[in-house]
Amino acid sequence: MAGDSRVLMDHNMEIGVTPAQVKKLPKHLREAQISTERTHLISDPAKKPRQRYVQKDGKCNVHHGNVQETYRYLSDLFTTLVDLRWRLSLFIFTLVYIVNWLFFGFLWWLIALIRGDLVHADEEGWTPCVENLNSFVSAFLFSIETETTIGYGYRVITEKCPEGIILLLVQAILGSIVNAMMVGCMFVKISQPKNRAETLMFSHNAVISVRDNKMCLMFRVGDLRNSHIVEASIRAKLIRSQQTKEGEFIPLNQTDINIGFDTGDDRLFLVSPLIISHEINHKSPFWEMTMAQIEKEEFEIVVILEGMVEATGMTCQARSSYLDTEVLWGYRFTPVLSLEKGFYEVDYNNFHDVYETNTPTCSAKELAAKLREGPLLPQLSLRSPEPKMHTFDPLNRMSERDPLSPDEDKEERDSGGDRGGTNGSAAALEDPPLADGLPG
Repeated sequence: MAGDSRVLMDHNMEIGVTPAQVKKLPKHLREAQISTERTHLISDPAKKPRQRYVQKDGKCNVHHGNVQETYRYLSDLFTTLVDLRWRLSLFIFTLVYIVNWLFFGFLWWLIALIRGDLVHADEEGWTPCVENLNSFVSAFLFSIETETTIGYGYRVITEKCPEGIILLLVQAILGSIVNAMMVGCMFVKISQPKNRAETLMFSHNAVISVRDNKMCLMFRVGDLRNSHIVEASIRAKLIRSQQTKEGEFIPLNQTDINIGFDTGDDRLFLVSPLIISHEINHKSPFWEMTMAQIEKEEFEIVVILEGMVEATGMTCQARSSYLDTEVLWGYRFTPVLSLEKGFYEVDYNNFHDVYETNTPTCSAKELAAKLREGPLLPQLSLRSPEPKMHTFDPLNRMSERDPLSPDEDKEERDSGGDRGGTNGSAAALEDPPLADGLPG
């Protein structure tokens, strides 16, 4: 029986049929069993999972412990109240008002007790400080009516009570301050643009591939709302522990990643999803890193998108991060923008999708040196040795095809008019070559 099963499996493999047991496995598991250069990603299953510095949803994974000078939080009480959780904010909001009413209610009851209003209130000809105030409960109700300016008209202060008039002025002033502070805290907390960041999207992965003969690190951002982020700008930080030449160890050192600060490309018009590109040049921390070296590195890329909410004018910040296992070498993002009748349409189903592309496995420094020397195809190993076709949306007017020799390329140009109604425009749809034969 075992021999028959082996013969049947060999027969299935010869005729191109996948065994039933393999069909039941998910696609990514079936591919993971084959370790080839073409299917090799940055993510390594054996690599120990790292702790994030910034979560995918933008929350910073840092907790402050052993803070001795807690009085500093009280010095900025307004910000402290705004930063509290909602349940604590509502509890403090209610507690402040109740304590305030009880305090002034006690003072009104104390005045009535000292003046003797509680004893002689029913006597004819007696003028109390506050009419119809004969217990602590009635004093508490009068405090609420005074501070909230309800004024039912049943309990009224008389003109023969100067201490009551002074207390009325104090309660009115302090009550206004309490109202301004508590209502202000609630208003700021409600109008905080934190939830606006929920509709700002970052791609699940970052990619590294060649763009215009230069190695680039790229990720994609998008905005789901029709109301735009005004004056949007983006920046990126590389979080990586390092050791100085003097032997000092710096944990989680932050290094700037230039994504267009000097050229103005960091200022975005975020109407449709954009691919943010970092050119890996001699100033980049990835300048001398090859694909194999990045596999062994432990780092995190934190991206920060800032701008003003168009509806409120308040500043909004959205954050995300990419671990070293979430950086894919030799991939590009799938286009999401298409031209429809009278408008452009964004397909967010493809927002996180990537596709494989020919990419050298050497460092950006080596790539730049080879580009200066001349033809690169015989000298550099590519990320994808098997050429593959990728046809993009016509709006982007770009696609990827098999690399051709000079003679074949000349024949392709000569026969360009026979390509199914392209009117010779196929050349405009091709990726530009890296240099003298290196495909994009």
